[in-house]
Amino acid sequence: MTQIYTTNTVGPLLLGQAFLPLLKKAAQGSPGSALNCSKAAIINMSSSAGSIEEVFLWNYGQVVSYRCSKAALNMLTKCQSLGYRDHGVLCAALHPGWVQTNMGGSGSQKPPVRVDESVRGMLKVLSSLSEKETGTFLDWEGKVVPW
Repeated sequence: MTQIYTTNTVGPLLLGQAFLPLLKKAAQGSPGSALNCSKAAIINMSSSAGSIEEVFLWNYGQVVSYRCSKAALNMLTKCQSLGYRDHGVLCAALHPGWVQTNMGGSGSQKPPVRVDESVRGMLKVLSSLSEKETGTFLDWEGKVVPW
């Protein structure tokens, strides 16, 4: 569990801290005061498996350590959004969908989302993020994922 938590939660925390000076500089050098991805943003790759309210596909894969690490990442995202807002940095958590990858498709169930669909969707979501979405948890189609 410690290794998974380090990768999925501590890593993004340390990256955010390390890049904060550059993000602040980017935000200060961009026109306008509104938060958006073109200005400065931290987008944490989460998973609906980290949703405490939804507990997505529990019977398919319980993977408690992964779920806990993603729930912690979601809290980190919310904290970053509150702490970095005044610096002009947008922060959001993004769920790529249940994607056909080595990790996502390693069972009898085939994930419904192809990699290219997920990437195209996430890019569309990123291009539309604004100040009102800072601190939110969204999926690859722009729908809000319950915390």
